[in-house]
Amino acid sequence: MHFIISPQVLPILLLVVSNIFMTFAWYGHLKFPGHSLWLVVMISWGIAFFEYWLAIPANRIGHAVYSAAELKTIQEVITLSIFVIFSVAYLREPLTANHLAGFACIAIGAFFIFRGPLPS
Repeated sequence: MHFIISPQVLPILLLVVSNIFMTFAWYGHLKFPGHSLWLVVMISWGIAFFEYWLAIPANRIGHAVYSAAELKTIQEVITLSIFVIFSVAYLREPLTANHLAGFACIAIGAFFIFRGPLPS
């Protein structure tokens, strides 16, 4: 249990859950194009409220061991991973080779963020 609540792991877990909420807030309404825009905005806003209750503590706790750039990189990688699953499983949209190539470029960027300084 101590491992899960460590400042290295807990922020990542919180960011995973917060990104699930935010993905539904931003994209879940796409399955309901017949609903009025004001309604889906209000529902999305309500979902996003709970996302903030997870993301803000994740960043506050995580900043004890990660830089802001590392936290943002972790968040983006998690967001992209969750979005891929959401897009394929919930929206039933195909995952193309172009998507995978773009995601690979982002993964390369994440590698450089965590690699440390390049030699001079």
